[in-house]
Amino acid sequence: MTPFAFLSQASFLRTPLNDPARPFAVAGLAWDGAVTHRPGARMAPRAIREASHMLCDGIHPFFNTSPVDLLTDLGDLPLPNTSLEGMRQAMAPQVAQMIRTHHMAWLGGDHSVTLPLLRAYRAWLGRPLAVIHFDAHCDTWEDHFGEPSGHGTWVYEAIQEGLVVKECFTQLGIRSAGERAAREYVKDQGGQIFTARDLRGLESPAQLAPVLTAIRERLRAHGNPPVYLSLDIDCLDPAFAPGTGTPEPGGLSTAQVLTVLEELADLHLVGMDCVEVSPPYDHAELSSQAAAVFVWTYLCGRVARAAAA
Repeated sequence: MTPFAFLSQASFLRTPLNDPARPFAVAGLAWDGAVTHRPGARMAPRAIREASHMLCDGIHPFFNTSPVDLLTDLGDLPLPNTSLEGMRQAMAPQVAQMIRTHHMAWLGGDHSVTLPLLRAYRAWLGRPLAVIHFDAHCDTWEDHFGEPSGHGTWVYEAIQEGLVVKECFTQLGIRSAGERAAREYVKDQGGQIFTARDLRGLESPAQLAPVLTAIRERLRAHGNPPVYLSLDIDCLDPAFAPGTGTPEPGGLSTAQVLTVLEELADLHLVGMDCVEVSPPYDHAELSSQAAAVFVWTYLCGRVARAAAA
């Protein structure tokens, strides 16, 4: 009997639970104790799993493959409901074991879960990671409204802790209000930012080619480090994802995000998370459906790359 209260049950793509022989896995991080506005992200793993059930046989129309036979669902990690440090301490040993056994896709949860994930990957790989970060918000604040850490500080903390290759940190979709020092922090540290305004009207592979090329060139120039992908659902415009804690008008389309995921599937990606879906604020399951398709697309890309290797 777990001592923690909130766990979701349905499996992603209806795949078997807890199969150590399958190389790919999803796991839920049902935590939203660090949100600054609307709660509910702890309910997201369940909603994303349920949304994934409409993907039928799971064969991706671009990659022409499916992760179903190679994927297991490890369920939700048992985590305390209110203590941020308690959550991160509880995550650490569980994540460390899972990433040594499976290529993981993590279902958040608010964005504070990404920092302990990066710590675990950094320790496992023995080197800093490149990061591709989809978000409306820069998440580079030095404190969390007077608290030392939260879902808006993880980028700052990851850079300060040396978890990432600063020059290979790419942000996509940034557009929220904020002081210049925070908005431009990643760029000031040597990384690159493509704001939502920069990306307006760019949707096809050809239109997004300069962005994709810039990401590849950064990676190549720094020895092609392992890449972690963190996708905050609020990178999308609220028209595409109303169910999130901090919606910001003027965001990306689902098609833009899918183009980037599909075109960069050949990179040395080692894991991903999809965070900040808040089902209580969703409409017609739009946000959960988008999250399920993003995670599915990521996994199909990994399966396709493994098959081609």
